[in-house]
Amino acid sequence: MVIVSIADLKVTGDGNETLVTYALGSCVGICLRDAANGVYGLAHIMLPWSKEASSAEKNPRRYADTCITELISTMVNMGAKRSGLEAKIAGGAQMFGAASGAFNIGERNISAVYRVLEAYGIPVVGAEVGGSIARTLYFHCSDFAVEIRTANRPNIII
Repeated sequence: MVIVSIADLKVTGDGNETLVTYALGSCVGICLRDAANGVYGLAHIMLPWSKEASSAEKNPRRYADTCITELISTMVNMGAKRSGLEAKIAGGAQMFGAASGAFNIGERNISAVYRVLEAYGIPVVGAEVGGSIARTLYFHCSDFAVEIRTANRPNIII
């Protein structure tokens, strides 16, 4: 099992691997695969857009736009074809009360992830997003099953 930390990503060519990320509250986990070429990746983003960041927040893996771009590039460097990529995503919860607009980071993260993936022509074939619960995501590369675990709720497979 390969653990993907917050504001990080991992890519593997091992179809038997499981990639896992914890603490998906307002954050979003993005699972990508190119089944034909056997390349799999998982990213854990915290915020929607790098252009909104202050100069002190340098880690490009924090943001949907820059992290997804790096994830795709890393996968292509390992032999994936961008045209063969498909995605599953999870997270983007509203964790702290009723917020809307700019204050709903989870909603903004979900929107940014969809926009970036659409810009790259990558279809989202499964999603478990929104709500008000934190999630743990297990990406089983062998069959592209994305297992979502939460407290007080049965596991979900997308």
